[in-house]
Amino acid sequence: MATHAIKVPDLGEGIAEVELVAWRVQPGDTVIEDQVLADVMTDKATVEIPSPVAGKVLALGGEVGRQMAVGAELIRIDVEASGETEAARAAPAPAAAVASSIAPAPTQMPTPAPAERTRPSSAKPLASPALRHRATLLGIDLQQVPGSGEQGRILHEDLDTWLVRRNRSMAPTAAPPAERNDEEAVPITGVRRRIAQRMQDAMRRIPHFTYVEEIDVTELELLRARMNERWGAERAHLTLLPLLVRAVVLAVPRFPQVNARFDDEKGVLTRHGAVHVGIATQTPAGLMVPVLRHAEARDLWSSATEIARLAEAARAGRATRDELSGSTITITSLGALGGIASTPIINAPEVAIVGVNRIVQRPVMQGGAVVARRMMNLSSSFDHRVVDGQLAAEFIQAVRASLECPALLFVG
Repeated sequence: MATHAIKVPDLGEGIAEVELVAWRVQPGDTVIEDQVLADVMTDKATVEIPSPVAGKVLALGGEVGRQMAVGAELIRIDVEASGETEAARAAPAPAAAVASSIAPAPTQMPTPAPAERTRPSSAKPLASPALRHRATLLGIDLQQVPGSGEQGRILHEDLDTWLVRRNRSMAPTAAPPAERNDEEAVPITGVRRRIAQRMQDAMRRIPHFTYVEEIDVTELELLRARMNERWGAERAHLTLLPLLVRAVVLAVPRFPQVNARFDDEKGVLTRHGAVHVGIATQTPAGLMVPVLRHAEARDLWSSATEIARLAEAARAGRATRDELSGSTITITSLGALGGIASTPIINAPEVAIVGVNRIVQRPVMQGGAVVARRMMNLSSSFDHRVVDGQLAAEFIQAVRASLECPALLFVG
């Protein structure tokens, strides 16, 4: 037996260990060259590990969720088994197997139909023509209805009583609620564990404060609808996010303190001229934040196209390490489920996150009259160590001004 040990590869500078996220094979499986063996995760990027050889899996190097050092044995493969497998594939099928594959299926005898039950004959029930007509409409055989009138005559009250009893007997009986004592232990691994660690660190180390502002997006939504109607067939569909990104980009030069990263160990705040916007995206593996790079140099359609591409890559698990790091400010949105307000957690080491709540139509006062407007709240959190309350409020008010007067988005 000739065995080949596949080790955890070096996946990038500074990476000393990875987390084993999923096995694609099990002991005894036959693999071919370049077949994916396992998924491992570094930071927030999931990487597939292919097999450099063909053969039979002998042993796995660990269980899902284990942290493995670079260079550790990941899997062991019997490379001699690959020749046996190819020979088995080329061998002709046994004659018995061929015969069984062409044998006619056994003929099923038709099941005789059940004999129709007949109701025993009896005397014609006594009832008025009106009641007989009513029973016919209801599909009721009056032989089944006991009569309380003279000589057993069936009255309308008798028919009503019989209907109540029949409906009661046909009603399903609800089972009484039963106690449940089952439990399920769900290991927190992979991306979910990294998210939990980052959220815990952010809440422990950053003094958050949240500022909520109401925004009238009626004109913004009308503009978005018209732009999609005119150019949506030939360009990317325009959602609210590219418009919000544009409003943030226009506000950042006046408030550079919010487009920054804070190294609290060194006590250094780095303000960035480039606006790299993190777009919080829900994926099957958990919350990821792909980065829209250089938003300040993009138009609405470029931002819309790139946001859609990044979201799809994150959900499909194809986002690279570079696409998931380096943001300077983050936008998070739950869309139609956004609620009235929220308290988003800062994506450290950033110092600001802008949260989008759902859009609702409701009555508001405008020019002394009550009118229907489309309203939305922005719930934004800031690192109070480096962003003061007044600065945060002024920043959000600048974003609000651009969104409530969409023409400003194109003249900044």
